[in-house]
Amino acid sequence: MPALELLAFGDRLARHGVPLTRGPLEILQVNTGKLCNQACLHCHVEAGPKRTELMARRTIDRVLHLLADAPSVHTVDITGGAPELNPYFRAFVADLRGMGRTVIDRCNLTVLFEPGQEDTAEFLAEHEVQIVASLPCYTQGNVDRQRGGGVFDKSIQALQRLNRLGYGKPGTRLTLDLVYNPVGAYLPGDQAGLERDYKRELGAAFGISFDRLFTITNMPIKRFLHDLEREDKLEAYMQLLIDNFNPQAALGVMCRSLVSVGWDGTVYDCDFNQMLELGLGRTRRTIWDVGSLAEIQDIPIATGDHCYGCTAGAGSSCGGAVT
Repeated sequence: MPALELLAFGDRLARHGVPLTRGPLEILQVNTGKLCNQACLHCHVEAGPKRTELMARRTIDRVLHLLADAPSVHTVDITGGAPELNPYFRAFVADLRGMGRTVIDRCNLTVLFEPGQEDTAEFLAEHEVQIVASLPCYTQGNVDRQRGGGVFDKSIQALQRLNRLGYGKPGTRLTLDLVYNPVGAYLPGDQAGLERDYKRELGAAFGISFDRLFTITNMPIKRFLHDLEREDKLEAYMQLLIDNFNPQAALGVMCRSLVSVGWDGTVYDCDFNQMLELGLGRTRRTIWDVGSLAEIQDIPIATGDHCYGCTAGAGSSCGGAVT
């Protein structure tokens, strides 16, 4: 990444008097592997069909063991890759729901049409799993350009199927949220406005309904970073993020209440630090190195220049805009 003559992220926080400290741990994000049926241009995980990294059963069991003694953690956010492709995904979900935890599945939608996944949608509905589904636009051209030919049509079919099961419908306990991320080197638009656009366009054209839209800023790491470098846009994009730094967004970043567990059991402050292999407090720690999740509370949060992505404009988190 080019060295910009600007403040490092930690120094920027200090200048604005914003301490980056942890609150109670509420969300455990678990990456069950990098195997995916898609290979999207923006993917910060660099997931794809040829990746072999998958979380082992013993690692999942250790996560469950730690959660049993972590009452403040009310939600487990399962990511990938396509998390459904992990052979232990369903057992993991069933165990988590049996523990009374809210479970989020970050679903790319097209995985529901993969061999062996024919009844995955029904399984998710049966266990009242909240679905956060990637759909970077409500138009076919933008989606297929970013995610591959035919992805839009399959995504629409998957959303219609989820609607038939009750997802995204009033009066059900089946939450369906969508995720928007820009197709280029710019910040997301207003989340509320985009949500209205998505609901209008998807409803009118396809009869699709959903609960919320989350806007997520593209992080300058991995595949998106490489794309910026190829197009000679990296420095301009970093400048855009820095110029739009919002101290109010910094007060609500996800690393204050979330930690991320990688497919191999290594623990990170967030999903993005995980992909940069930037461990807790810049030290590699695994779920076997901690006796309980409470021990993480006092470990400093590791930051880098990519953190400007979470604090630009309205901010960005796994739950969308921060402010």
